[in-house]
Amino acid sequence: MADSTIQYSNPVIPGFHPDPSVCRVGADFYLVTSTFEYFPGVPIFHSRDLVHWKQIGHCLTRQSQLDLEGCRSSMGIYAPTIRFHNGRFYMITTNVKMFRNFYVWAEKPEGPWSEPIWPEWPSVDPSLFFDEDGRVYITGTGGFFGDEPKGIYQAEIDLESGKLLSERRLIWQGTGGKSAEGPHLYRVNGKYFLMIAEGGTEYGHMVTIARSNSPYGPFESNPDNPILTHRSSGSSIQATGHADLVQLEDGSWWAVFLGIRPVSVPFSGRHHHLGRETFLAPVTWSADGWPVIGQGGRIAEKMDAGTLPLVVDETPTPDVDDFNSNRLQLEWNFLRNPQDADWSLEERPGWLTLRGSAVTLNDIGSPAFIGRRQQHFRCSVSTLMSFEPVEEGEEAGLTVYMNERFHYEIALTCGANGRRQVILRRRIGSLWKVEMEEEFEGSDIILGLEADPAKYSFYYSSPNGERKPFGSGECALLSTEVAGGFTGVYFGLYATGNGKSCTVPAAFDWFQYTPTM
Repeated sequence: MADSTIQYSNPVIPGFHPDPSVCRVGADFYLVTSTFEYFPGVPIFHSRDLVHWKQIGHCLTRQSQLDLEGCRSSMGIYAPTIRFHNGRFYMITTNVKMFRNFYVWAEKPEGPWSEPIWPEWPSVDPSLFFDEDGRVYITGTGGFFGDEPKGIYQAEIDLESGKLLSERRLIWQGTGGKSAEGPHLYRVNGKYFLMIAEGGTEYGHMVTIARSNSPYGPFESNPDNPILTHRSSGSSIQATGHADLVQLEDGSWWAVFLGIRPVSVPFSGRHHHLGRETFLAPVTWSADGWPVIGQGGRIAEKMDAGTLPLVVDETPTPDVDDFNSNRLQLEWNFLRNPQDADWSLEERPGWLTLRGSAVTLNDIGSPAFIGRRQQHFRCSVSTLMSFEPVEEGEEAGLTVYMNERFHYEIALTCGANGRRQVILRRRIGSLWKVEMEEEFEGSDIILGLEADPAKYSFYYSSPNGERKPFGSGECALLSTEVAGGFTGVYFGLYATGNGKSCTVPAAFDWFQYTPTM
């Protein structure tokens, strides 16, 4: 047992990992988060202590499970819930591109996961609850169609077919806060507890809870709601909400939830660019039987571990990916459904090759792109690329990407004069500008950047040469407050023909991501 003076650090999963949901199987914990327009969808993490998490797979790895063609940014996969029942894991979610809910199941959390089952359930943020009498309930956020009132809806469901076994009923509309959503139903000490998010996934975010003697209510609101919020606080952590509860083997309770860590920018307020991250806090129960998250609904970056066993993973992910495997490491994502012809780990063994198509980073499409989340304010990123563009517009390099309207890239391209150039370009909304360009003689080039909380500083070099500083870009201009949306910054490798297919591929020998604090 860990001593109560031992502390852990929040967030427990940094970077763009919002809407966490957790379940326990024996001494093991499994957690999933939203992924929106990125593929594969819904990463699944494993932990033995709720603090140290390691990704073990994705729930949605096939286009038959996850159709993202033409999906707008920050649409796609919303708010998954994971549960374990009778030897199976279930993950239920919404694909907002088509506004349909579905669930998949697996006997092993790392997969393979089943083909989707599509219940007729017009809502978002679905959750499953397995009651002690064998009944299964689906709960979700409704009020999107016709004159249906907004609020939390519920019905009994047949798990094998996805058919509803009862009418769809409005069970709670929350406490009056904006956007009652993200429901989870629990049974504790004979009572049914319905926990939801309110206030919108912004600075007014919060968690509220109600209870009843029946899964359909009527639900009594906790007089001390909200049970978690950082609204109107000066904390370094903001927008806390969208929580899920889990009970440990020792009987203690904990909550996972999302939050943000904004950076204060002089004269322009707070901005967050890492996205909504996964946080952890203890849950206690008041004398009158209500849960309390953290210290009266507040949490901190350092918190007491209580009885958590704090099992450290001895095999952390290495800083360098040398692309020597025949499969991409789990931290990599594509933008929407990838095209098989656009990428390969076998065309040039030991290298990742990207063959640029007509699709660019400015398009709502599937460019030749793989990216990983920025998870630390201070980090170093670099890659060795081999590329010989021969026609005007052929381009490949390293991007700092928030969405198709907000991104930076340092790249090698072929200019109008037929000569190779290194460029630094910034796309900020409708503003698009090549900030720097220089001729480059070779085909092998190291592209990199150093990130701090305020800016990205770019550089390039020959493989054995000295770094040459090559401009910078503000982090705040890629933040949610500027760029909008629900995601976070990615560091990506890409190639494009800027309106046509590239005649030659770009090859990447390695990619390095190193936290620097």
